[in-house]
Amino acid sequence: MNADTTTASAQPDRAAEIDPAGMRVIWLLLTAAFVAILNETTMAIAIPELNRTLGIPPEQGQWLTSAFMLTMAVVIPTTGFLIQRFTTRQIFLAAITLFALGTAICLVSPGFLTLLTGRVVQAAGTGIMLPLLMTTIMNVVPARSRGRMMGRVGMVIALAPAIGPTLSGVVLDSLGWRWLFGIVLPIALVAMALGARWLTNLGVTTRAPIDVVSIALSALAFGGIVFGLSQLGGGHGAEATDGAAGAGTDAAPWLAVVAGVAFLGVFVWRQLVLQRRSAALLDLRVFRSRNYVIAVLIMAIVALSMFGTFSLLPQYLQNVVGLNATQSGLVLLPGSVLMGVLGPLMGRVYDARGPRTLLVPGTIMIAAAMFLYSTADLQTPVWVLVCTQIMMSLGLAGSFTPLFSASLGSLERTLYSHGSAALNTLQQVAGAAGTALLISVYSSSLHAGQAEGLSVAEAGAPGAQQAFFIAGCIAVVAVVLAFFVIKPEESDAPAPAAH
Repeated sequence: MNADTTTASAQPDRAAEIDPAGMRVIWLLLTAAFVAILNETTMAIAIPELNRTLGIPPEQGQWLTSAFMLTMAVVIPTTGFLIQRFTTRQIFLAAITLFALGTAICLVSPGFLTLLTGRVVQAAGTGIMLPLLMTTIMNVVPARSRGRMMGRVGMVIALAPAIGPTLSGVVLDSLGWRWLFGIVLPIALVAMALGARWLTNLGVTTRAPIDVVSIALSALAFGGIVFGLSQLGGGHGAEATDGAAGAGTDAAPWLAVVAGVAFLGVFVWRQLVLQRRSAALLDLRVFRSRNYVIAVLIMAIVALSMFGTFSLLPQYLQNVVGLNATQSGLVLLPGSVLMGVLGPLMGRVYDARGPRTLLVPGTIMIAAAMFLYSTADLQTPVWVLVCTQIMMSLGLAGSFTPLFSASLGSLERTLYSHGSAALNTLQQVAGAAGTALLISVYSSSLHAGQAEGLSVAEAGAPGAQQAFFIAGCIAVVAVVLAFFVIKPEESDAPAPAAH
């Protein structure tokens, strides 16, 4: 009886353990995802410098970010199928190879077209990283420990975009734009070498035929929406002082969004038909889970607030407050460090207490930070902005982990990859929408003020206040929804065998 008791008591401990091979894969994916997202976010501050160095107009230079977002929007929806069709090793090596190749092309590019090509290749690899990471965690980490591991994912997603502007400012002010890629490339090559040497295959693969029509519809739908949104917001605020046209004056971005929504409707219809025989590119049965839907909606709002703020705040700090690129990045740094430190802790709290303990105060802090930003003016001390960003960082740290864990944990194991693909796709679209919304409001006010003879600082401050206030109002919706997210009942059914 004693032996039986000992065995029974030891069983939960073994269930909470993570296979060493699986843990090694997770750390490799975490590193690769961090580097890929860090690379993406360094470009926001670099665009003006690239425009000057390459001698290109602002609307052309903006394609270096628009093309990246567009490629991500096309690639991510396909990852649900890819992760099921190919092995972990194959997908990781393909993704990191694409990212490293794109980085190398950017590093040695002699002009704009080559640089743009490198950015597209980079994005193709980046778009695969996060869905693969999340799906791997759901498959190899026992349910009672998933919050802790998702805390590390939240740390990557939140920390990299915040460190990116700081790193970019320092590199641009001291070394030059090529070093943005020169620093990242060796890390990517090391990750590739480690993956080739140590990565094992996790899970099993399927032989479902790929639906080419769905891929085309996905590209037209999500690509059209993200392209339109990025053009509405991306090409104006960053070069406001150079007299770029006001946001929203061109009908082409709106036509792209409308066309994208139309293609999205056709894409959804086709997936509903194909999933009857389990052949969908993106299985929409994930949206049958109420908990998943609520968590994804909150994630979209959080992404809108985060990416919109990370796009607008550096411009506000440089154009209105008068800081340089390095100083603007440093405003984000204290909150970023705190968020990185708290990521794993938030995961442990989720495992012990569930999502609401973190998510309710987290979304409240995000909304409060938006409203505080909306009161900032020319006389607001920089330390107040730093403290406000710390508040927002705390809110993000408290939101990402429960959202990732509760959303994917609400699904059947066979739907993990599709749930991760849908989550990351909507996060990408929401991030583009947040950037477009905040930058468009800011730019419209800025150009109207300049037309009346106001300085950039005088004209830009009211626009930033309006943009942040609108973002705060949207963030309040996330606060309300946070009360309805529950911790799913997850079982520790064995994952598919590694091979």
